[in-house]
Amino acid sequence: MIESGILVMNKPQGFTSFDVIGKLRGILKMRKLGHTGTLDPMATGVLPVLIGTAARACDILPDENKSYRAGFQLGTVTDTQDSSGTVLETRQFAVSEAELLAVLPQFIGQIQQIPPMYSAVQINGKRLYELARAGKEIERPARTVTVSGLTLASYDPASGSGTLAIDCGKGTYVRTILHDIGDVLGCGCMMTALERTKACGFMLAEAHSFETVQNAADAGTLESLVIPTDRLFAALPTVTLNETQTRLYRNGVLLALSRLRELPEGTRFRIYSAEQSFLGLADTDREHNCLRIYKNL
Repeated sequence: MIESGILVMNKPQGFTSFDVIGKLRGILKMRKLGHTGTLDPMATGVLPVLIGTAARACDILPDENKSYRAGFQLGTVTDTQDSSGTVLETRQFAVSEAELLAVLPQFIGQIQQIPPMYSAVQINGKRLYELARAGKEIERPARTVTVSGLTLASYDPASGSGTLAIDCGKGTYVRTILHDIGDVLGCGCMMTALERTKACGFMLAEAHSFETVQNAADAGTLESLVIPTDRLFAALPTVTLNETQTRLYRNGVLLALSRLRELPEGTRFRIYSAEQSFLGLADTDREHNCLRIYKNL
């Protein structure tokens, strides 16, 4: 039985992120699973699933940047800002590629974004999508999000359809970027497709289908698909303990910094046992001259 690790899934369209977890629980015969970021049902692509003790890392992921390919259609506005919603308005458009490219820089960097009504954002204890389904719309405060890359991958001026490649940080709504681009252009825009191509440092090429996972489970080769948990923290320096230190660390004993050989620069480290097993993360406590456990993984 797999105790810990990451299984990178290629989420199919029509599944929620929780649907993916539910189906994997049946395949893996495990309850303790977590995912690293919600994808809407219409979206496909990279969804890293944390298995076993790796699920403890859900709230401490160091790399929460994501990349997407998003299809769009100018001239259409919907209540969900994508093609799954109800059409509110259709408008005439005559937007050249040059005109479209000219507005994209407005949406790169730290930008202000109002979350859509059909979203899981909570305001006063209520999910926005719950209010939206009840026919209510409330004022939402703008939030600062980061878009590090925005590239026009394809565009057909005649149909007003195309694809954007987007690199962004946590909490960014891609469909809202497209909706807001449509506002700036004056013709409206909706998202027609969304594929996540990168998340938490994992690429689409590393993602597996349910069929692949099921076949591996049936063949007893599931471990070959699971990525070690420490891959999530590859950017952190490492500390390897000797046998005595490993035993003390596992018992929750604080380790004196002066007794650690070759302590690298930094404040947070990946900790490995004398047998090279990944134990988790620890921080240096300079005030008390010790290594303090941050998270066992």
